[in-house]
Amino acid sequence: MKFINYIEKISGIDIIGLSSLLVFFLFFTIMFIWVYKTKKENFNEVSRLPLDNQD
Repeated sequence: MKFINYIEKISGIDIIGLSSLLVFFLFFTIMFIWVYKTKKENFNEVSRLPLDNQD
């Protein structure tokens, strides 16, 4: 028996697929908006953190 036959027998599988696609889309949309709205100075400050040696 093929894998697709097992999947077809699961009730609500379409809801699971649609919800996972929605979560994926929302996550990357929110991350894109956050990166777009964040000031460049904040990124510059964070990018220098590994190089700062304050022992």
